[in-house]
Amino acid sequence: MTEFEFQIENFMLYCTSKNLSRKTLASYEQALKLFAAYLRDKFDITDPARVQSGHIRQYIKYLRERGKYTVVVDEARKECNHPDRRSDYNKPVSATTIGNYVRNIKVFFNYLFEVETAISKNPCEKIENIKPERKVKKMLTPDEIRRVLKQFDTTTFHGYRNQMITKLLLDTGMRVGECLALTPDRFDFHHKSILIVNPKNKQQRYVYFSHRLSRELKQWMKFRDRYSSSEFMFPTTRGTQLEVRNYEKALRDAGARAGVDIHPHQLRNNFAKYYIINGGDWFTLSRILGHSSVEVTQKAYLDFTDEEVGQKYQRHSPIEYLKL
Repeated sequence: MTEFEFQIENFMLYCTSKNLSRKTLASYEQALKLFAAYLRDKFDITDPARVQSGHIRQYIKYLRERGKYTVVVDEARKECNHPDRRSDYNKPVSATTIGNYVRNIKVFFNYLFEVETAISKNPCEKIENIKPERKVKKMLTPDEIRRVLKQFDTTTFHGYRNQMITKLLLDTGMRVGECLALTPDRFDFHHKSILIVNPKNKQQRYVYFSHRLSRELKQWMKFRDRYSSSEFMFPTTRGTQLEVRNYEKALRDAGARAGVDIHPHQLRNNFAKYYIINGGDWFTLSRILGHSSVEVTQKAYLDFTDEEVGQKYQRHSPIEYLKL
C-alpha cells in the first residue's frame, strides 16, 4: 500500500466517523482514487506530501480533455460494468462533475493539513473552485405529474407506497432520504406537519402537508398496518428501510412509462417553484426546505424559465388583482 492509498483509507475512516452519507463517502473515495491513479501514472507520485498546486491544475486540464467513463480505478471492473456501452461514453466531463472532483480533493488535503498535519503545505490553498453549469430545471406540468402517478400499481404494497412517497415529496419539499427515514410518530395530523431531524447535527425543522394529502396518508397508514409491523412509514415488503436508489429507480421507471423525465430531487425543486409561483414567500420556503439562509434558497431556485415568470406575473398582475 502506497502512502497515498494509506492516507485515503485513513481519510475515509475519518469521514465514516463523522456519520457522512454513503453517497458522500462514495463520491470522496471515487474522486480521490482516480486522482491518485493519475498522479501515479503521470508523475510517479505516491505520496500526498509531494503534490503541488500545479499537479492539481494539470489534473483539472486532464479532466476537461478526457471523455466520461474512459478511466476507472479498477480495470477489472470494466468486464462487469462495460462503461463503453453507455450512451454518454467518451462525452465531455461536465463542469459540475469536475467541480465536485476538485471540491473532494480540497476536502482531502484540508484534512491532511489541518487534522492530521501529515503535510507541511496545502497544495489546494490557491486552487479556485470550478463554477458548476447552471441548468434551468423544467417544471413538471400538472398533466405530467398525474401521468407519472398513474404508473404506480396501487393494488400492490410497493406500488401504493411509491405513489404515496412521490405525493409526499411533491407536497412537502423534503429530501428523499428524509422521507424514507420517517416513522409514523413524526406525523402530526392536527397541525398537518412532519418533524424532520437531521441525523448528522440533530437539527430539527417542520414540513407541512395539505388537507387532501392528510386523508390519503391516513388511508396509507391503515393499509400499511395491515401488511407490515415495520417502524418505518414507507418500508420495504420485508419491513426494512427503503433505500434511496431503489425508490429513484422506481420513480424513473414510472416516468419512462409516462414519457416524463423525472427524479426525486426534481420533486423538491417543483415543490419550491410551485410554492413561489402560487404566492409563497422566500423566507418561509427557506425554513421548510431546511436551508441555512434565504440566499441559499434563492440561489438554488431562482432558475425560472421565461414561461414560468410569465405564469407568476399573470397571478400577480396589478390590473388583474385590483380588477381595474
